[in-house]
This record gives sequence, structure tokens and C-alpha cells, in this order.
Amino acid sequence: MNQNIFKSYDIRGIYPGEINPEVAYKIARATVLYTGASSMVVGRDMRGSSPEISEAVIRGVNDQGADAIDIGLASTPLFYFAVADYELHDAGMMITASHNPKEYNGLKIVHGDGRGIGLESGLAEIRELALAGEFPDVPRGTIIETDARAAYIEKLFSFIPAASVAPLKVVVDAGNGMGGLLIADIFRSLPCEFIPMFIDLDGAFPNHEPNPVKEENLADLKKKVLAVGAHLGVAFDGDADRVGFVDERGAMVRGDIIAIILAKEIIKKTQGALVLGDPRMTNAFREEVKKAGGTFHFSKVGHANIKKQMKEGGAAFAGELSAHYYFNDFPGIESGDLAMLYVLRAMSSSGKSLSALAAEYGRYFHSGEINFTVEDKDKKIREAEERFSEGADGVLKMDGLRVDFPDWWFSLRASNTEPLLRLNLEATTKELMEEKKEELTALIKL
Repeated sequence: MNQNIFKSYDIRGIYPGEINPEVAYKIARATVLYTGASSMVVGRDMRGSSPEISEAVIRGVNDQGADAIDIGLASTPLFYFAVADYELHDAGMMITASHNPKEYNGLKIVHGDGRGIGLESGLAEIRELALAGEFPDVPRGTIIETDARAAYIEKLFSFIPAASVAPLKVVVDAGNGMGGLLIADIFRSLPCEFIPMFIDLDGAFPNHEPNPVKEENLADLKKKVLAVGAHLGVAFDGDADRVGFVDERGAMVRGDIIAIILAKEIIKKTQGALVLGDPRMTNAFREEVKKAGGTFHFSKVGHANIKKQMKEGGAAFAGELSAHYYFNDFPGIESGDLAMLYVLRAMSSSGKSLSALAAEYGRYFHSGEINFTVEDKDKKIREAEERFSEGADGVLKMDGLRVDFPDWWFSLRASNTEPLLRLNLEATTKELMEEKKEELTALIKL
């Protein structure tokens, strides 16, 4: 078993060399052993390798004495819901590699309340148990097949009643991923005109990579929005836990700007709500949270980290630049479907277009995330700290490095899933942003 498949937040690798039924079987047994679960929800995405990996996971769960609650094909939000809200279970395992190319597959593991199990919260221990492969003989568990789809949709509309949404024209690009599983059923209850794109489940991803934060993957959606005169376009990633947006002009709306819209909707419902945001996000996020009557705290990147911090601090909402959005009363899990409904309601209640809503919060000039292939990522982060920390308003080391100045800031963090160093920066003017981007790029490439 290749230890490198164990990432910070989940397990991912190439099938069948790194991820295969034998590996999945051992990880499933190790998970039951580590969590002490008596029942575990198992869901899977539409990848060609997912059915046999799911079968191996279910067999491993049963052989370690736990019942496997098989929900079959599921988006990751539907899976989280089945674990944390729909029924009470001890743990869950989702077979997916999210937006990764078709040759990949993986496993997301969560506790019974939906909190992710990452390397710092149990995944390292599961890894060691799986590598050892020493499992006690116990009476086998059973397989229970269940369908949580109707209950999931009902839960969505308990937050956003269909009557609160105006008759908008909406184009949805599911990227042939799991977002296509329920999207037609969701829109069947809405007064909107629904225009689907690539909603057929196909793990080969024949049309484009299902990653909505890469602008090139939104090209077809942008064209369609303009061609049909839609009010907005919506794009899901491969397992539908992330969602991207295109406004009526065909322009991509950045994830942290959408997070502001969502946070303000949440704060309307819960005055004084604690809201979390990662260090890569625009300063406008925390400014708008405070202006709306909320409290802002920074959070580490990654679902395992954020869910833990949300639970410990009682946060009502958390957002990431990468278009993950977490809702405490959902409970504490990310849902691209719910984020979409909140955006539709915000547009409906305000009477504003998405571009007009977004323009209210685009007062700074953000670089977007810039990735560098760097041999020694930690060294470059140290060099940036030494170079820029003197005279700074603040230095944050929660997740990599963020350094703040009165009129600009930058964030550097090592990717937890790829050999990359990620740079984000923002300034009060475009000229200053470009100047500092060049300065930091030169330092990183030196």
C-alpha cells in the first residue's frame, strides 16, 4: 500500500495501481477498528472504478463487524447528509476523487456527525492500522440498502422554500459529475427555467474537467448563459461539494465573493453569527460579515479542519476561496445545492442581478490563486516571512503564511494534495497588486 495516497483531508490515488479493491478493503476495516463504528454509511460517485471499490469497502466494513448502510450513487453532500442528519450512524466512507481526472479514485472518511477525518484527526492512525493489516476476527455485519435522496431534497427546501425564489432562468453545468444526480429534481420544485448542461453521469468527464474554480472549465457555461439570456450559470465539481457561478454577463464570480452573499443570508437569520473564512479570501469578506452584524474568524483550509473548527466554535457558516461552503445547521457540512439555493434567494429578495450583487463586494484587486512548482515549499514560505514581516500590520501562520499591510496582503501556503506553492494577494489598487505580485513571484522563483 502506497502511503502517499493518504492526503491531509482524504485518500486519493490512481486506479488500480494506488487505489484498488484490496487497498479499499483494508482501509475500510481499519476505519471501523479506529472509530469503533457499529454502522457505516457507504456512498460512491460515477467513476468506472467506484462500483468495485464500493463493494470492497462494504465487504471490509462487514468483515470488521459493522453494518454497511449502502446509499449507492451519491453526491458528497448527499452522502454527508445521510451520515450526519438523515439517520444516526457512527461513521461514513464516500468513494470519490472529486474533480480529479478519470484515472483517479479515492475515499473521504467522516465521523457520524459529518466531521471529516484528516491526517491530524485520525487518518494517520487509520493509515497505520491499514498498513499493519492485523484485524481481529469478529461476527460479520450486514448490508442495509437505503435511499436518502428525497429526504435530502426536503431538507434543502426547509431552508430555502421554493416560494422565496423568483422565476429566474438558470443554466446548470454538472460537468458529468454527481451534481447531475439530483439537479433536475431540485429544479422541478422551483419556479425557475432550468437549462441543463452535461448532467449525464459519466466518470470519463468527456466535456471538461469538473473543477469550477478553473475559468477554462466554465467556457461552455459562459457561452450558454449569454446565448439563452440566463440570469446566471451554475457549475458543480465532480462530487458536487463545490459550486461555481457565472453572472448574466458571462463573467465568473469568485468563490470568496459568493461566500459574502451566503454569509449575509446566514447572518440575517442568526444575528451575531460566527462566520469563518480562509486566509486567501478578500478583505471584503470579513468587512461585510462585521457590517452585517456577524463575527469573523480565520480558519484553516480543508473540510476536516473547517468542520472541526465550526463545531468547536459554534460557527454558523464557513466559506473557502475554492468554492466550498459549509452550513452549521445542515449540519456543519458543505452543500453546493444549498449554496445555489441561497444565491437564488439573495437575487430574488434583492431584485438585483448576480453581477450587481457581486459588484458591491469587489472593491479590492485580488490576484486569484497562482500556483508554483517549488522543490522546498517551506523554505520559500520562510523567505517570504523574513522579507515581508517587518513593518507588517499582522502575520498569520494558521495555514501557511498570511502577511497584512494597510493597503495590501498576501498569502502563501503549500498545497496538501499537489506539489505546489499557492500564492494569493490583494491590494487597494490594481497597480499595487501587480507590483507586489511581480515582487513575490520573483522571490518564489529565485
